Amino acid sequence: MNICVIPARGGSKRISRKNIKMFNGNPMIAYSIRAAIESDSFDRIICSTDDEEIASIAREYGAETPFLRPSSLSDDFTPTIPVIAHSIEYLQNQGNKIDMVCCIYATAPFIQPEDIKQSLGKIISDDINYCFSVTSYPFPIQRAIKITQDLRCKMFQPELFNTRSQDLEDAFHDAGQFYWGRAEAWLQGRIIFSESSEVYLLPRYRVQDIDTEEDWIRAESMHEVLNKNNILK
Repeated sequence: MNICVIPARGGSKRISRKNIKMFNGNPMIAYSIRAAIESDSFDRIICSTDDEEIASIAREYGAETPFLRPSSLSDDFTPTIPVIAHSIEYLQNQGNKIDMVCCIYATAPFIQPEDIKQSLGKIISDDINYCFSVTSYPFPIQRAIKITQDLRCKMFQPELFNTRSQDLEDAFHDAGQFYWGRAEAWLQGRIIFSESSEVYLLPRYRVQDIDTEEDWIRAESMHEVLNKNNILK
């Protein structure tokens, strides 16, 4: 059995009720649920939440909420892996055999069904623990600077100041959309960012982290433009 787990706790701080806030006409979580359904990759789609309102909206859009997540896994410091492991254990205790598990974040309005399906094919065919979405940095990270306490600047890698940008190695970061993993990898707490993982590359125009109000405005504008141009399904 392949399952999707969408973590969506109710206590978001920086953007209140972020997981169900209206985003271009739909609750934010609806985009993740719809993509999971349309990918045709899952036997069950589970929303892991501690919040009754989020659970109700998740069910409205097609996800299951067979449990309310315990408070011990719902604070600001709980990482993702234990949350996914909790869902797997719950289903296993009901007699289900779980094979592949995809964590899809509730705040991923750019997620596409075809990406979910293709990345499942990668983890099935290759000897890896995880396959997850990434995108490239738009600027060489080797030329990054930090601001000191006296508002001066300092390079993280000053030895590379005179190196041409095109001669620097490309770098990538987590796209924050989906993470396929084998059930045993989640249960054993294996690290996602490791040599036992494979990446699924997304274009930068379909990636936006949404942690602040500024992020939200940017993401909503990007989403609207991509929809108008029929780039998003």
